[in-house]
Amino acid sequence: MTSTPAPLRIGVLGCADIAVRRMMPAMAALPGTEVTAVASRDAAKAAAAAAPYGAAAVEGYQELLRRPDVDAVYVPLPAALHAEWTEAALRAGKHVLAEKPLTTAPESTAALLGLAAASGLALMENVMFVHHRLHTDVRKLVADGAIGELRALHASFGIPRLPDTDIRHDPRLGGGALGDVGVYPLRAAQHLLGDELDVLGAHLVRGPGSRVETAGGALLATPAGVTAHIAFGMDHGYRSAYELWGSQGRLVVERAYTPPADHRPVVRLETRTGVEELVLDADDQVRNTVAAFAALVARTGAGHPGDGGAPDPEAPLRQARLLDAVRRRAALV
Repeated sequence: MTSTPAPLRIGVLGCADIAVRRMMPAMAALPGTEVTAVASRDAAKAAAAAAPYGAAAVEGYQELLRRPDVDAVYVPLPAALHAEWTEAALRAGKHVLAEKPLTTAPESTAALLGLAAASGLALMENVMFVHHRLHTDVRKLVADGAIGELRALHASFGIPRLPDTDIRHDPRLGGGALGDVGVYPLRAAQHLLGDELDVLGAHLVRGPGSRVETAGGALLATPAGVTAHIAFGMDHGYRSAYELWGSQGRLVVERAYTPPADHRPVVRLETRTGVEELVLDADDQVRNTVAAFAALVARTGAGHPGDGGAPDPEAPLRQARLLDAVRRRAALV
């Protein structure tokens, strides 16, 4: 008789909105994972967040890392704190799922990935949209020649202005549009065009009175000459989209990065023969992300971190290097 594997027991460092509203419900609902403990510097906040799951409420992040009933840690803290607490969790022997960006510098990302590998632990960055099967379907359409030879990608992500008190306006906490919203279209370029992207040009804009960049854009190219035109910002009308332009038509995807689980994506295929709207199946990218993390933990424990559909553990470093290249290029113009 085969025994059921023990669930992956996850502790949560902080009560950020994404943790409370999206990630913890998915962790609790997915067979094989459970929320064991929630930590906050505010005991009342921890208690409120932990209560729906019967989880332990812990005052202080370090206290949670000491718990023997926590196998893995989810880190939804401000970006500038990711490196510190991800390292602390790894040194405590915990697997880690950290919000994007994993760190604010590629050197820090490389160091953490090295520490995870040396410790035999899983480390994954929480970029959820790449786990939605919509993008697999889009890549297949391109590979099958639906738009001929690929010529260019246009990708954008923008959100309305946030309150001045929001952490994304605070440089001390790793705020700024590039790491918070620019990461989506830039990662889409990597996901759809491959990792060998050269940053030909970039520009970052700091809005009036802001201490961080509030918008930006970049021009990238693959070795084959396919270009990627990227635009992003956090003082914009909402937009979450990309299009792939080929020699015989184009594919347009709206609501590309943060669709709800019940949303049926529509891919608009435009060719010389007309326009066709392809309605795809709904998919839950939050659930898929948690499942991918659990798979990475299982594969890492078996000594094969790249097997069985688990995410590529080196993807965070390639993304960090691309973000850094955009920032460096922007400083030159």
